[in-house]
Amino acid sequence: MSLRAFHLLFIALSVMLAAFCAAWAMDQYRVDHRGLLIVGAVGSLIAACGLAVYGTMFQRKTRNL
Repeated sequence: MSLRAFHLLFIALSVMLAAFCAAWAMDQYRVDHRGLLIVGAVGSLIAACGLAVYGTMFQRKTRNL
């Protein structure tokens, strides 16, 4: 496995983990109604979107390698 492929795999796994954390925090917010859980969910969702954008940019930049 090349370093590029490993990097893309790691980014994809990170996006999935951030999305899972956002879903978990939203589920916990429905039970507990603490504001910190909403902050965590929004932060995780922003991180997932940022990682997805980064992964797309990285793939385009390294396409010819």
